[in-house]
Amino acid sequence: MTLTEPARETPAAGAPLPPSAPQAQQFISWVTLAMMTTASVANLRPSPSMALYGLAAVFLYLVPAVVFLLPTALVSAELASGWTGGVYRWVSEGLSKPLGFLAVWCQFAMTIAYYPSLLAYVASTFAYVIDPRLADNGLYVAVVIVVIYWAGVFVSSRGTKAVAGLAGMGLVIGTLIPGVVLVVLGLVFLAQGNPSATPMDSGHFLPPWTGLASLVLIVGNFLSYAGMEMNGVHVASLREPGKQFPRSVFAATGLVLLIFILPALAISWVMPGEDLSLTAGVMQAFQGFFDHFGVGWLTKVVGVLLVAAALGGMLTWLAGPAKGLLMVSRQEGYLPPVLQKLNRRGVPRNIMVAQGALTTLIALLYAFIPDVSSAYWIFSVITTQIYLVVYLLMFAAVVRLRRTQPDRPRGFRVPAVRLVAGVGFVASVAAMCIGFVPPEQFGGGPLWRYLLTVGGGLLVLGLLAPLAFLKFRKPHWVAPEHRA
Repeated sequence: MTLTEPARETPAAGAPLPPSAPQAQQFISWVTLAMMTTASVANLRPSPSMALYGLAAVFLYLVPAVVFLLPTALVSAELASGWTGGVYRWVSEGLSKPLGFLAVWCQFAMTIAYYPSLLAYVASTFAYVIDPRLADNGLYVAVVIVVIYWAGVFVSSRGTKAVAGLAGMGLVIGTLIPGVVLVVLGLVFLAQGNPSATPMDSGHFLPPWTGLASLVLIVGNFLSYAGMEMNGVHVASLREPGKQFPRSVFAATGLVLLIFILPALAISWVMPGEDLSLTAGVMQAFQGFFDHFGVGWLTKVVGVLLVAAALGGMLTWLAGPAKGLLMVSRQEGYLPPVLQKLNRRGVPRNIMVAQGALTTLIALLYAFIPDVSSAYWIFSVITTQIYLVVYLLMFAAVVRLRRTQPDRPRGFRVPAVRLVAGVGFVASVAAMCIGFVPPEQFGGGPLWRYLLTVGGGLLVLGLLAPLAFLKFRKPHWVAPEHRA
């Protein structure tokens, strides 16, 4: 997941706005849109979790692509082409304003759990630049998360504009190039007659069934595909949205699958599942390949590239979800005035500081959970659970809007919208349920601790917090410029 366009989630002020209209001077090709979508979704970070399954990673990536990725892209295209303002506007008009706030809150709240998992990946990757033994050191990971996050808050609060360009370069330098190199090295490794660390025959295409726990890692792929709705706003820039958008969606889906699947397979060729770290798996694979070819020093170079890409992306959208929540709150009075304040550069620093305090507490758990991979997986699941609430509301909203506002102009209409949205809704519910089952790779800890952490994270961050703001909101919380 890459949240590269959070500002598009800003709701419209005051009365409902008319639907967005295509502008001739901003037409783009469906190929361009497919590449934009691919760039905003695909990355190498989830590859180690799927490499555990070897060839079965193909199956585990295809299933959520069909039942979640495609429905999300199609539904968001219809909503974005008919209603400006992003997910808050869609859910507010389709369901209700409180549920619209819940949706935009969950888009913000998921980052509280997401930053620790993202920065744990950064910490483990950087460990291969200084000392690989640190990759599984919880205290080291916790310190890196806290330091980098607060450094990011400091940079973002100063309104730095050069960060976006750095992140764009990071996509190519830190994701596409390392991904291609990883796959090429893997193919050369096999072509030399070296055996794959994981069986690659047809008998291993399906994951072994040992109960629900054997399929739990598929939930992580829902988070990998999240963010597809961000690109639905570009549907108005296509000359023939009805024909070209589905074409771009299917092309992007194919590219995303290639970027996710091939590096995961390459990692499985060189790293046995029992030795694979979910945070440092990419670097483990690079080190294995580079050592095999006698160029082990390149491991540090790749590590720097991957870290630079992850940090550049984080800085680009660090304040984004907070800004989206702030705009909604100023209009409707959802947050107290102290959290609505902007610094002199227009950055919602108070929200980011409050978010940082929670992120710091979560990060410190890495110092107390013995297995860094287990902590990484738990926080990834919490992130997914919270974000899935957004999609549940979005799928329900598109069906109701088709019924309550059938004649509203739309640049794109989902064919068989009830079926498409229904599949996405059911898949999201199933993913949430499966997320409460510990994967078989993490069976050492007590079940109650896993359930308490995942369930507590979803309940507190995703539900109780927004309900508390709704319950205790005051009329004077509405910003003066939005008061009647």
